[in-house]
Amino acid sequence: MSDFEEQDYEEDQEGVEEPDLDHDETEDGEGGEQEEEEKIPDVPLTEEMIGENLSLLCKIGNGLAHAYVRLDVKEKEVTDISVLNSYIHLRYVDLSANKLKDISPLNSLTHLLTLRCDRNMLTSAHLDELPYLQTASFSNNRLTSAEGANHPLLETLNISFNEITAVSGLDPSKLGRLHTLELRGNKLTSTGGVNLPNLKNLFLGGNLITFVEGLERLEHLTTLHLRDNQIEKLDGFSDLMINLQYLNLRGNNIGDVKETAKLKCLPKLRALILSDNPISDEDDYRMEVLINLRRIERLDKDEFTEEERQEAEEIYEQRRAEQLAAEGAEEVIHSDGEDA
Repeated sequence: MSDFEEQDYEEDQEGVEEPDLDHDETEDGEGGEQEEEEKIPDVPLTEEMIGENLSLLCKIGNGLAHAYVRLDVKEKEVTDISVLNSYIHLRYVDLSANKLKDISPLNSLTHLLTLRCDRNMLTSAHLDELPYLQTASFSNNRLTSAEGANHPLLETLNISFNEITAVSGLDPSKLGRLHTLELRGNKLTSTGGVNLPNLKNLFLGGNLITFVEGLERLEHLTTLHLRDNQIEKLDGFSDLMINLQYLNLRGNNIGDVKETAKLKCLPKLRALILSDNPISDEDDYRMEVLINLRRIERLDKDEFTEEERQEAEEIYEQRRAEQLAAEGAEEVIHSDGEDA
């Protein structure tokens, strides 16, 4: 079974959800926002709060001692986590929906495996390299880059719904284990900069992307989401992308079904989403896509039937014969002209 068949790709799960922000907002523009921020009271994380939210007792060190290794402090209006410097045994930390601007105290948590800091006020996700960190999420913040997210065992990184205009700061030499990158709902205009050769899943929906480029190094990529962007042409895909199986282009500006022929270079492409593009309103839309991509198994929500496949094959062969005949006629005319 192919990878895309194993995953749940219902259309309502493929979209770009609106960010659920808890930040104070005003209608007075940037100045008003800054004024609101100045009013945010200091709420330091305390030993008492930590004690109330610790869980998961595990062995530590040589196995003779025990400590709680999970901390969930969500929606507490916390602005300062300096106290975490001494909680070096923590492995799972969730600080989502607070008012954090600085997470540098987490540098002491060298046993950390999972970190969630969604819906805060971070302008940077920079941390020292955490040797065991595998999952990190910083969605719904104010990041302008991915700088400082280079952790050697990191497998999943979510920096969706931030202010990132270009992908930078992701070091392929340090992110060899990263297989899933989420950059939904940012301000990207291009797919360039994602130079992560071992990446398998890339989510770029809800940006301002107008063209595809710089993905030819992603030979292990199996899933690519580009939903709700501004793409008109399907240039930029490469035959080096030998494992891409699932491509979501829903809600773009693709107006010519001939563009889909540019996806022939993807040898394993099996599922393609093109709904809510201008071409999806054309007559014979499904058939024309299948004629161009005869190995594809599913378009939008529906798999192709054997009847559709047979019809597409017949139309393809008919058009090919007509093209060869036309080329032969042109060659004859050209030869006659030379003889004369």
